[in-house]
Amino acid sequence: MSKFGKHDFTGKTVVLTGAGGVLVSTFSEAFAQLGANVALLDLNREAAQSVADKINQNNPNQAKAYECNVLEKESLKAVNEQIKADFGPCDILINGAGGNNPKATTDNEFHSEDLDKEVKSFFNLEETGIEFVFNLNFLGTLLPTQVFAKEMIGRPGANIINISSMNALTPLTKIPAYSGAKAAISNLTQWLAVHFSKVGIRCNAIAPGFLVSKQNIDLLFEADHETLSPRGEKIINNTPMGRFGKAEELVGGILFLADETAASFVNGVIIAIDGGFSAYSGV
Repeated sequence: MSKFGKHDFTGKTVVLTGAGGVLVSTFSEAFAQLGANVALLDLNREAAQSVADKINQNNPNQAKAYECNVLEKESLKAVNEQIKADFGPCDILINGAGGNNPKATTDNEFHSEDLDKEVKSFFNLEETGIEFVFNLNFLGTLLPTQVFAKEMIGRPGANIINISSMNALTPLTKIPAYSGAKAAISNLTQWLAVHFSKVGIRCNAIAPGFLVSKQNIDLLFEADHETLSPRGEKIINNTPMGRFGKAEELVGGILFLADETAASFVNGVIIAIDGGFSAYSGV
């Protein structure tokens, strides 16, 4: 039996965007261990291929990598045709592509009239950075759903899982665009759950707490990547479990939501997987 329990996705085609990243690659491995064929989509095909190679060592021919831009509908359509030829139509869609951008991040947590002119404040955030973050997170979820969900209609157990964030519940300082974009993901998840409720597609999301990744390690740690930064200390102090999470600790929530046997009546929810962060008031 897989270490991920009794879930069974044998014969299912699972499409995962952002599959070259730490989180989604971990999800991909879990689905493959449980019998699914996994289509790994990423703008960086080499990153996705590396994940596919790792999966296929233990689960031969269950993973294929595809270069795909989630912000280009024609790219998504072309990849959809390739996936159908390789594995058949999508049964489960994991919208994992997303991220932040330094151009949409302030240097200061609180505005002050005497800020140094070199400090990147709210007033000089770059429009291109803000637009990139919104597009990557929101459109990068909406467009794949438009392409893949059309053929999921009426397929037994069809469902969509989006990746929201703690930022969607309570916005974090410094990252207004990312916080707003993830709030939009939570809202879109609920909208899709209602919209597709009559044609057999469930839609849910997870809201991960704080995990260490290449994207945020410089925010959470000092240059030595061992000593917590002031921001990292704040997060740990406000996480009742007193630590950062690990990618594999999100897998149980993903598999539960994806499993039609376990979650057949679960629709339109956003599950926080955060070590208690969202439950803690700070006092």
